[in-house]
Amino acid sequence: MNPALLQIPDRILNLAIGALTQANTHAVYLDPGNEHWQHICVLNAAHAGELFLKAIIAREHPLLIFKDIFGLDDNRGGILDIETLIKRGRTHDFERLPQILWATTGKRIPNPKCFERLRLARNAIQHFCVPAREDFQALSREFIYTIIDPLIADAFGLYAIEYHEDHSVSYDYVVGALLRSGLKFTVPDDFAVTEIHMAEELEGAAQPYKNWVRKEMKRVNRLDLLT
Repeated sequence: MNPALLQIPDRILNLAIGALTQANTHAVYLDPGNEHWQHICVLNAAHAGELFLKAIIAREHPLLIFKDIFGLDDNRGGILDIETLIKRGRTHDFERLPQILWATTGKRIPNPKCFERLRLARNAIQHFCVPAREDFQALSREFIYTIIDPLIADAFGLYAIEYHEDHSVSYDYVVGALLRSGLKFTVPDDFAVTEIHMAEELEGAAQPYKNWVRKEMKRVNRLDLLT
């Protein structure tokens, strides 16, 4: 195999991180003039999920993300290069990636029902038929933190909360939105927030979720953040 093809997983991963950074921002923030973020967050979340899944699959072998490797042959001989892949390669569709992930790694995608709901919402938005009465930001957050977050923590040691576009503050407001939504997230060992009060954000949360948060704060030695 051409050694250059080994760069493919990292190339995809870098793009995936960029998509996640936008998805996180659009799924959490909503300012006047940015109402379109309610729809764009679905597209960005789906894009991030697609790229992360392909990056995980490509680590097994770079060509596993392509539909038809026989179609990559240009009958000119020589070794397969990235330029040929770009020109001739067709990767698997988003909806098929959970099955490809299982077939190549033995891992099942977390929360397949959420995956399907987001896939359908993405398709509708792309075709200008936005479903009515749908909280797309909530759906995107659920997709990011029940599917993307556990996958990238396991595969790459990444924490989804750390990727957002608000450079003036850390992941405080992302965490605040997750606490209000009752969504679990992968907590880094150096976890810290200064702009929100976690106890206040948790006021309406169910007790099992509060117990989970307390357990995680104890694990990272930050029970002080709950007082």
